[in-house]
Amino acid sequence: MPTTMPDIANFATANTEGTLDWVGMSHIELPINVTFDDSRSRAVHANVEAFVNLKEPMAKGIHMSRLYLLLDKLSVEQQLSYSSISELLDNFITSHQDLSDAAYVKFQFDSHLRRKSLLSDNEGWKAYPTTLTAMIKGGEKTLELSVSIPYSSTCPCSAALARQLIQNQFEATFLESEQLNFDAVHQWLGSTKGIVATPHSQRSVAELKLKLSSKATTFPIIALIDHIEETLQTPVQTAVKRIDEQEFARLNGQNLMFCEDAARKLKYALNQFPEAADFWVRINHYESLHPHDAVSVVTKGIEGGYTAY
Repeated sequence: MPTTMPDIANFATANTEGTLDWVGMSHIELPINVTFDDSRSRAVHANVEAFVNLKEPMAKGIHMSRLYLLLDKLSVEQQLSYSSISELLDNFITSHQDLSDAAYVKFQFDSHLRRKSLLSDNEGWKAYPTTLTAMIKGGEKTLELSVSIPYSSTCPCSAALARQLIQNQFEATFLESEQLNFDAVHQWLGSTKGIVATPHSQRSVAELKLKLSSKATTFPIIALIDHIEETLQTPVQTAVKRIDEQEFARLNGQNLMFCEDAARKLKYALNQFPEAADFWVRINHYESLHPHDAVSVVTKGIEGGYTAY
């Protein structure tokens, strides 16, 4: 039996010289505890990417197992927090002395939150796809939070056209009446003969990326989701009784929006969000009127920050 094992990464040299921007692994599956901004720890199933650069042009490769073992230690012994993700990046680099001076890690998972019904005394789970991306490069650390938030959007144009049809139907029904009868009009308004048209609405998604500022000491996942849902006013629901569905219809009717309206609302809202040093937002309205989607993109607009693309 051999007493030593070959270590190609340590002792062999590259066939072709050159530095590499990133080398590492993707699709690493880990259970991990994430510290949310309500100070509670939540267990999530994360899909992880881990990379370091290869600055030594003659080095054959990096030590991928060291990256994995550091992630495994985080999974078993720690919680994913602002401080632990910073420590992880430092350890990625120190585990690759003379090979690397930059590191990158990305955690993708669903943030499951309990959401109350609009009016009834119920609640249910809602999953928000979440990504935490951290990097150290040139001695500077950056942390990005990405969240996808579903909501409902009702088309203002469609609503106006529906109202016109209802007005026309009202005129056709009551124009020749010498005197309007309250009970007759009230009954007409509650019938399909009266409300002859309804506006189209659709499930929509706001995709957000935030570069977290130095003021952020935790991951503001819950605060961000709450802030966006309160701004848009029409969040997708979990447990729904008829009283909730009626309230949902009312909220949609009082918050008509094109994708442009949603993007402007969120730009204003995120400019008031202190943890966001920079942001990028993509609004997706998955139209029910036609097979293509209505999309708008907006950024904070700072120099050297996110761009629309």
